[in-house]
Amino acid sequence: MYTYPAPPVTVSGGTTEEVHYLLKTPKLIARRLRDLLEKRYISDRMLVGRFEAVGGAILYETGEPIFTNDEPEAVAPGGSYPKTTASGGELAAAKTNKWGQDVPVFDEAIARLGISPVERAFTKLVNQSVKFVDSAALGVIASKITQTYSVTGAGAPGAWTTGDAIVEGVLLAKAKVTGLDEGYDPDVIVLRDEQWAKAIARLNADGLLPREAGNPLVTGLWPQALGLTWLSSNHTPSANPLLVDTTQLGGMADEKLGGPGYTSAGGVGVETKAIRDDENDGYLLRARRVTVPVVLEPNAGIIITNTGV
Repeated sequence: MYTYPAPPVTVSGGTTEEVHYLLKTPKLIARRLRDLLEKRYISDRMLVGRFEAVGGAILYETGEPIFTNDEPEAVAPGGSYPKTTASGGELAAAKTNKWGQDVPVFDEAIARLGISPVERAFTKLVNQSVKFVDSAALGVIASKITQTYSVTGAGAPGAWTTGDAIVEGVLLAKAKVTGLDEGYDPDVIVLRDEQWAKAIARLNADGLLPREAGNPLVTGLWPQALGLTWLSSNHTPSANPLLVDTTQLGGMADEKLGGPGYTSAGGVGVETKAIRDDENDGYLLRARRVTVPVVLEPNAGIIITNTGV
């Protein structure tokens, strides 16, 4: 289970020989990228399921009901129990895509700056991978979720101008999801960075966040409020907050291609490789992810509209 977010990982300088040894050791490269990637992917925080795609695609069922097709019947002593059926969901398929990049690092840079150019290259690979995969995954999530709740509708609390309005709006949207009686219980809300800043500031101003422990203004961590983890990301294509049950929403389906010199960067599905480029006296640092986001239960989420933040 990821700890998200966490302080950035740092690597000590080391000698030139140690840096070259790092680049020739696939497991060390994978470990380095895993430390970075596990702390930054928001798509893996929302789509917590871990699926394995085979042959470039994955088949899955969506919208599976949680009830049997008939109601229980009274059974007399010694009587037989009635038989019923349990319907499955609709069969769907998703095709994986291979997303990756190479970053060159030359011997001169390593000799003069040590681990620094390798660190920067790793960080840029991670940043671009996170931006692209998160944008794709959040776009899929936003397109699959069809339920909406307007905070300015009849009987609604209105735009999020106060902490009380935010609390009532979020809880009413959550009630709409739990009211489906399909076993969903939203546990995460995702906003854009500016929306998150305004919402958290108003909750804090009205005394609705812990004063010390757990207060994001003190800890810098994602707050827990109303039974939800409040996340922010500028990679979401939705201008409206997303409220989801991460335990049932879906998961990321990664495909392991393997290949000589490739190694997996932990549980986030990223494969890495350092390719020695003798013609140019350097290395190509490669990171790739073969994956597709899979939304199993669209009704496990809802879009909150007209918040005004």
